[in-house]
Amino acid sequence: MPYRKIPGIEESYFMLAVDENGIEAANDPDASMGRISDDLKQALSQEKATDLFIWIHGWKGGVSEAFDQYDRWITAFAARSEDHAMMMAKQPGYKAIHLGFHWPSLAWGEGQLAAGDSFSPASTLPLDQLVEHFSGQLGDSPPVRAALRKLFGELRQNAADDTLTKQAQEAYLELNAALALGDSGRPGDGASDRHPFDPDLSLPAHQNLAFGAAELGSRLLSPLRQLTFWTMKKRAMTVGQQGLHSLLKRLQSASPSLHIHLMGHSFGSIVVSSAIVGPDASSDLHREIDSCVLIQGAMSLWAFASSIPNHQEICGYFNKIVSEGKVKGALIATRSKHDYAVGNIYPWAAGVANQISFGLPLYGAIGTFGICGTNNTENLEMKGVHETYALEPGKVYNVDGSDFISKIDGVSGAHSDIGGPEVAHLIWQAAMLGGVKS
Repeated sequence: MPYRKIPGIEESYFMLAVDENGIEAANDPDASMGRISDDLKQALSQEKATDLFIWIHGWKGGVSEAFDQYDRWITAFAARSEDHAMMMAKQPGYKAIHLGFHWPSLAWGEGQLAAGDSFSPASTLPLDQLVEHFSGQLGDSPPVRAALRKLFGELRQNAADDTLTKQAQEAYLELNAALALGDSGRPGDGASDRHPFDPDLSLPAHQNLAFGAAELGSRLLSPLRQLTFWTMKKRAMTVGQQGLHSLLKRLQSASPSLHIHLMGHSFGSIVVSSAIVGPDASSDLHREIDSCVLIQGAMSLWAFASSIPNHQEICGYFNKIVSEGKVKGALIATRSKHDYAVGNIYPWAAGVANQISFGLPLYGAIGTFGICGTNNTENLEMKGVHETYALEPGKVYNVDGSDFISKIDGVSGAHSDIGGPEVAHLIWQAAMLGGVKS
């Protein structure tokens, strides 16, 4: 991954890529020292950087999509001259470097096989090509390939059916086992908050959802969407615990006074949170993260909870971030009523509907409901770019961005429609709180 100059503006950032296990390439041809992380460390020292902003995308798979998102987000951030001046006043000598953290994720494990190809069960694509494509997105292994081959073969023979055959049901259950997703999750889990997987239950719920034209062509493949969704969620946790966590430790060790600010979007919120708590939720970072903003998080609303309704003995997987004060400044989560992906697709992928407890669902996303079940939490409306947030260290803030996020002409918009100046302003405000010395 290269050092990226954003077209049209005087701003740039590093792009660091990891594989599905969070491992960075050791011989990156774009890195002068073999690894982008080493080039980053050198730049932080040579440029006497005071602050590092790390941006983490969600369910966007390719490098080009990641570049597009980071270009837009950092451009909006850099355009906030008023916030930059405020930061300089609060922190003389302020100098920031940006890092885009790229990990392999896709919305549904889908992509373009070839121009005009269809993903319907009746597709004329060779069976080997379908298996190759989807196994590559699902962490290629012999059991995954075997389950996919059985599934596509069965669906192709029964493409006109409205229900799954016994063999198709078995193939889905075998794929669930091959992906090691477990029989069921629990509310508040970092990567598997879902009901027991039942491929038959996915079908009637799927017909009430709006998927884009490029999505899989048949509802008989809707359980595959669910399995891919949770595979990417599980991968986000692995990447955060193994990859980003290790990077943060190295950077903190090399630059003890560096202020580190994390921004995660969608599944990137899981990457961020997993990096902060570390493997097995037992963080050994050298110090707190200075600020953390989770934009339209596709993760459990109970993920940070001290206890969960009807499951009082269980706390959210990321509860230690709050209870042990692992964010020096504020922990902020945005939500929007216009975000269809986290408001409708997320609970469908969990295999639930109307699972309400104490007025809130057991399985829902913070991008819809905010962070729930925590103490010292405040709900705010997203402010205009000339308004100041009265943020306090150690508090959790749920910021309703419905007026600015995933909203196009007053109606629901794209899950990734988060590049406005108001979101950038919020990230600046969080950084000002976390970056200033106590």
